[in-house]
Amino acid sequence: MSFLLRYSFLLVLMVFCQYALTAQTSRDTIRLQAFIIDGDTVSISTLSNYQIYAHITDAQRIARAKYNRLRNAVYVTYPYARRAGIVMNDINRHLEGIKEKKDRKAYIQSREKELKKEFATPLTNLSVYQGKILMKLINRETGNNCYEIIKEYQGGLTARLYQTVAFFFNSNLKQPYDPLKDDMLIEKFVQEVKRMYGYNDVSIRQ
Repeated sequence: MSFLLRYSFLLVLMVFCQYALTAQTSRDTIRLQAFIIDGDTVSISTLSNYQIYAHITDAQRIARAKYNRLRNAVYVTYPYARRAGIVMNDINRHLEGIKEKKDRKAYIQSREKELKKEFATPLTNLSVYQGKILMKLINRETGNNCYEIIKEYQGGLTARLYQTVAFFFNSNLKQPYDPLKDDMLIEKFVQEVKRMYGYNDVSIRQ
């Protein structure tokens, strides 16, 4: 092998080794975030999660059960309350064009039969607790409590009768809805349901 050939071969080998060394060095370099404290460089690293388990107390268990019970009740009853808001809006719109008292009564009775056919079975399957939450949500959707709604469509005597029945079930048709205070948690669950099913707010015409 001539001197020139050997020199060329060594030159190529040297360049190749330098390239390989550079590539290896760049692959072995790990860049880390760091901060400097009193002139010392301290690397920043994220530690793996560390989970701590503990037994919940009886009070915490009771609170969790109440939370889940309320959440379940809202998920079950809100679709009915929303439907009530839509129906009331439609009924009020039609009643604006009906002047005769007997005609208004006949129209309300026809809508009542329609609603009973649609909801009688599922609503009777609700628990007393779910019924209380439903009344609150109807207030939310319609702007009126259940006593006012019954009084408007069925008369004051019927409203008082239903109020008496509700009393024996430790309930109240006149219960308000306060999303900013007493019913804040219910409102939170309502927003969950609305996001889940894509519900929009119901516009009620008073």
